[in-house]
Amino acid sequence: MRVSNVTVRRRLVTVLLIGFFIFFIIDIRLGYVQFFIGDKLTSLAKESWSRNVPFQPKRGEILDRNGVEHATNKSAPTVFAVPRQIENPAQVAKKIVTILDMSEEQAYQYLTQKDFMVKFNKGGRKITEEQVKEIQDLDIEGIYVAEDFKRYYPFGDYLSHVLGFTGIDNQGLNGLELTYQEQLQGKKGYVQIYSDAKGQKMKNEADDYVPPQDGLDLMLTVDSKVQSIIKRELDIAETQYNPDGAIAIAMDPNTGEILGMSSRPSYNPENYQEVDADVYNRNLPIWSQYEPGSTFKIITLAAAIEENKVDLKNDQFYDPGHIEVAGAKLRCWKKGGHGSQTFLEVVQNSCNPGFVELGQRLGKDLLFDYIHEFGFGEKTGIDLQGEGKGILFKEEKVGPIELATTAFGQGVSVTPIQQVAAVSAAINGGTLYTPFVAKKWINPITGEVIMENEPKEKRQVISEETSKELRGALESVVAKGTGGKAFVDGYRVGGKTGTAQKAQDGRYLENNHIVSFIGFAPADDPEIVVYVAIDNPKGTVQFGGVVAAPIVGNIIEDSLRALEVAPRENQIEKEYKWNEEKMVEVPNLIGLTKRELQNQLINFSLKTSGEGDRVVQQLPEAGSKVKDGSTIKVFLSD
Repeated sequence: MRVSNVTVRRRLVTVLLIGFFIFFIIDIRLGYVQFFIGDKLTSLAKESWSRNVPFQPKRGEILDRNGVEHATNKSAPTVFAVPRQIENPAQVAKKIVTILDMSEEQAYQYLTQKDFMVKFNKGGRKITEEQVKEIQDLDIEGIYVAEDFKRYYPFGDYLSHVLGFTGIDNQGLNGLELTYQEQLQGKKGYVQIYSDAKGQKMKNEADDYVPPQDGLDLMLTVDSKVQSIIKRELDIAETQYNPDGAIAIAMDPNTGEILGMSSRPSYNPENYQEVDADVYNRNLPIWSQYEPGSTFKIITLAAAIEENKVDLKNDQFYDPGHIEVAGAKLRCWKKGGHGSQTFLEVVQNSCNPGFVELGQRLGKDLLFDYIHEFGFGEKTGIDLQGEGKGILFKEEKVGPIELATTAFGQGVSVTPIQQVAAVSAAINGGTLYTPFVAKKWINPITGEVIMENEPKEKRQVISEETSKELRGALESVVAKGTGGKAFVDGYRVGGKTGTAQKAQDGRYLENNHIVSFIGFAPADDPEIVVYVAIDNPKGTVQFGGVVAAPIVGNIIEDSLRALEVAPRENQIEKEYKWNEEKMVEVPNLIGLTKRELQNQLINFSLKTSGEGDRVVQQLPEAGSKVKDGSTIKVFLSD
């Protein structure tokens, strides 16, 4: 059958139109690919060719409130290999084992793995700068060195339980390092290298570098000067008493800011693996739970004053050495008792029967209401892991004996940080604060403060009037009572002793106590609260007033001077015990003649230097307090 020319032309036109249409679609597609998704496809292609050599960010530094570094970073690069780029693995293995701490067999295994990129986990991580230079000098194709860091703690065990430590991958494992892992860790960067299907590096493609983002710096509430003083005193206590453990906390009572915190036994965060896990996992100042002893009497006293259940100066109490409650005889620490005394003297003498009387005046409901209001039985909320909440009697099971023992701090368990927070509320005007350690988050590049933690008020527990009266009573404990060894001349110190018998398997241990003291100063306007507990001190009488009180006195005195807090006037005159050395004030001797000196130095020895008849200089200076009988050196001249 013959096809007409017209039909042929129509078919050709149809084919031509279809061809044009197909090429039109192809052109549109090519244009779309070229101009709209070209970059995306190129990026996807590059991703298929590329592998990342990671660069670790610098972990944020941890600083004290004055900018002193307590946790920082040291450069410690890591070695990587791209096995497909290694031409002779055996020869390369021989070269690198002369630099890295590994066997030739181990190196060969790394270099012959099937993975595209292999990290030298053993022997090639956290290497020194010298090793880095030697590796780079080898100039081996397929061997890469990536920047990495390791954590460095300049002061060793100085603040270890607070700081915590990090793992091999710079991840926080304990303490603040773990609590604030997200803020401290930063974001990884990398160098992107390009290789073909055989793993060979593509010479015509330049490596891409994405810099890491360093973590934020953390500024603490801790003051290094206070922390150094605490460390010194606990070191001395360890040497002198060989205790089973020791705890110290210093806090600003007006904000909840922790100024210092330490415990024994301690450890170096860089070598935490060298000690038992119980040492680094238990931050004793917030973890320990034990009977507080007489330091808990502050809570009973505050409640009794607030509820008008006692007039400290006028109410009388007779202590025969014990008090009978529900057929049980509860004894005072002083055999034979304190006799007739005011309730202010009950406080000064830490008289157990007197506090049982205060507990009975308050009654179960009121006393336990105040115990809960002061924060006992719950966590304080401090920003550290492992905090305990203590153990209180269930109120429905509290009878006359439980009420009595609770009133003087026996039969209940509390944590050291609970006691510090509660006593701070008692003496700061009545406000309970949440203790905290993290103060500010700072951009390490710009120095800009990203976030700042403010003091958190929980509640008003007692009135300012009650707090003021309580401060005066506790100041008298130090000046005239059981806390005498915490007395600091020139500073008004208040405080309370504690001696708690340790229990085991439901029975109290013999001659095994936790002795403690909690003190604050200046008593008229407190700026620091210090708590110290010594667990089972050896070779001494186990009383808080004997062991812990002088430690707290030393910490308070040196800390106030370091914080540039001015001495106070109107200090209660210290009442010296028969076995205490009296402190006397040094008179002003400048300008006196030799003859006049004899009438001024009744309580002192004299040592002269120089020639002449008149005093031109003296040591110690006038107004200083020294031990009775001390030597004063004077310089004479005409």
